Amino acid sequence: MKQFERNLVLNCIRFNLLKPINFDRRRMAFWSLFLVASTPSIQVLLIGLLGAYLASGHSNILTASTRKDMNKIVFAVFTPSLMFANLAKSVTLEDIISWWFMPVNIAITFVVGGVLGWIVVKILKPERHLEGLVMATCSAGNLGNLLLIIVPAVCSEEGNPFGDRNSCSIDSFSYVSFSMALGGFFIWTHSFSLIKKDSKTYHDALLMNGNENSGINDKDQTKVPLLSHRTSSENKLSSWEKLKGTLHQIAEELMAPPTVAAFIGFFVGAITPLKYLVIGDNAPLRVIQDSVQLLGDGTIPCITLIMGGNLTRGFRKSLLKPMAIISIICARYVILPLVGIAVVKTAYELGFLPHDPLYRYVLMIQFAVPPAMNIGTMAQLLDVGQDECSVIFLWTYLVAALSLTVWSTVFMSILS
Repeated sequence: MKQFERNLVLNCIRFNLLKPINFDRRRMAFWSLFLVASTPSIQVLLIGLLGAYLASGHSNILTASTRKDMNKIVFAVFTPSLMFANLAKSVTLEDIISWWFMPVNIAITFVVGGVLGWIVVKILKPERHLEGLVMATCSAGNLGNLLLIIVPAVCSEEGNPFGDRNSCSIDSFSYVSFSMALGGFFIWTHSFSLIKKDSKTYHDALLMNGNENSGINDKDQTKVPLLSHRTSSENKLSSWEKLKGTLHQIAEELMAPPTVAAFIGFFVGAITPLKYLVIGDNAPLRVIQDSVQLLGDGTIPCITLIMGGNLTRGFRKSLLKPMAIISIICARYVILPLVGIAVVKTAYELGFLPHDPLYRYVLMIQFAVPPAMNIGTMAQLLDVGQDECSVIFLWTYLVAALSLTVWSTVFMSILS
């Protein structure tokens, strides 16, 4: 009887009769990973919907002025606290050295996304004060807050391909904190400069149009000479003075609270004696870490609620062409993830990356996230392109609910 069973199995294998079983197993594994990957996206969507309701006319709690004030608090207090708390606690000097490829990976996302955004601008020719916004949303992904929700949530799910849930969660916070700090550095330098340039173009145009439409009164007579004087003096600036102005602008952008907090967090985490003073149950100054952590815990819910409230503005009329929005979606959810798979697989084959599949998953997911929420913060702070930014966020984050789940499943399938 045993010989008969063995012959039956061998004949089934010979005639490929067992392949459907393998296919069913693979399909079940894919759907299992799909369910794991969908949970974080659903969480963001639910909290975003709550924010949209609070900002609607039915509730009118999260008004535009309230969201702007909350944005300032998030920018100056909550986000810096979150970055410092996570980096000081979970990142060491050895980690920074061993994760050297992550800043390269993020730089690649910005370069490729920036090139794609530049192509979109050149082809579709949006309004001049929206060119930087298009390039920023194509290049700057949500490398911190969204990953801080998604990656630990994936680790907490049973059936994740990254091993033990506890160790996976600890490692995920380390990776995401590092990603958040690096992303904040790139966003508050590169992206902020793009939005700041848009703001200057927009407000200069408003000033010019205001002078043309209101006639030449005493107020306008003081404005027009000042504007023309500034333009002529700018033309006479020497190369050295222009260079000093550029360096001064970069220095100002590097002094943004989230970037400063990231550097301080790196410093505390990398120096062991200083870290033991602040971090740990027996640390003499652990009350500082506890207080900062308490403030940082408010970052994700506040940003997600603000994002949901800002998305309601996306239903308004904007100057951005629908084709531009479609192009941004294609760049972020089609081209960049494919580039990410190629980059990470190539880097791994060349020996640049450790074996840890969770680390490689984080590197891949950095190519598939929607635009950074901080772009909306910048648009509100600098008072430019707010409606257009809300339209972009509305459609990109709606598509992200499905796209991010699909790509997360694909990445886990490749790494499992």
